[in-house]
Amino acid sequence: MSDKLLYALARPLLFSMDPEAAHNLTLPSLKRAAALGLTSLMPRPAADPREVMGIRFPNPVGLAAGLDKDGAYIDGLAALGFGFLEVGTVTPRAQPGNPMPRMFRLPQAHAIINRMGFNNGGVDAFVANVQASRFFQNKEGVLGLNIGKNADTPIERAAEDYLHCLAKVYPYASYVTVNISSPNTKNLRQLQGGSELDGLLSQLKEEQQRLSDRHKRYVPIALKIAPDIDAEQVKAIAEALLRHKMDAVIATNTTISREAVKGLRHAEEAGGLSGAPVFEASNKVIRALKSELGDAIPIIGVGGIMSGDDAKAKIAAGASLVQLYTGLIYRGPALVKECAAALRKSR
Repeated sequence: MSDKLLYALARPLLFSMDPEAAHNLTLPSLKRAAALGLTSLMPRPAADPREVMGIRFPNPVGLAAGLDKDGAYIDGLAALGFGFLEVGTVTPRAQPGNPMPRMFRLPQAHAIINRMGFNNGGVDAFVANVQASRFFQNKEGVLGLNIGKNADTPIERAAEDYLHCLAKVYPYASYVTVNISSPNTKNLRQLQGGSELDGLLSQLKEEQQRLSDRHKRYVPIALKIAPDIDAEQVKAIAEALLRHKMDAVIATNTTISREAVKGLRHAEEAGGLSGAPVFEASNKVIRALKSELGDAIPIIGVGGIMSGDDAKAKIAAGASLVQLYTGLIYRGPALVKECAAALRKSR
């Protein structure tokens, strides 16, 4: 039975459940299937290697952070055919995140609103999970580790949390993503502006150099930004990325805009909106970044990819790689292969 048909059969059951409950059923099931060797039967996309950040990616379609916050399901997710996985966001200390319910489907819009709030078991447990995965132990592929700050850390001390997490995850990461764009941690997006961004990037690059010397290995750092920024803010962020010689930028996180989902059930829930409604906003930021950055710093495009054509549009806008999240929930694992095939054929 194909993964497309299997997901078509499973989706009505999953969509009848609370979204977070469905999430907590699906990932452990995938983990068990991987442990039993059942996922080895799943077809993989044909090789389509791309070199970005000095890393060779088997194909340009990755998993976005947020689906596996604790790095507990790496082996199961790796079986879905991704060219790379990004797990997290992880914080220095464990935290429960925001009160439930905190995730809502908007099926008519192929969208999700979440206000999870960086719920995770803390960076030490996260690193232990990464180390325990076959994917890491056997060096099976590219693994991005996404870091954030604890909700109760004052914004003026945010850099301390990022530096702590960077040091912890550095030895195990193919690359590290610095998440300053979630709308679900108070004041976090403030770090995208002016002096706050300069100060953070400066400290991160200094720590990266120290860790590179210590571990005899350079691990690239990517910055993940929001779609809710104007042309002037994009220009300022691009200038900071160039000034500090950042390795990549991920565009974009979820949006706080509700323009595209007005009137739909759950549309007014607080949190970040992902899925099809963020597609154009994300592409607009990618195009603006590409105009400012040229080929100096690669862009990883994420936001609203629901088809192979959507993935191609992200690359056309200026991205070198793409990531999936909400599309995976609506379309299932077949979307990974569809996007990989579309990007391979469009080269």
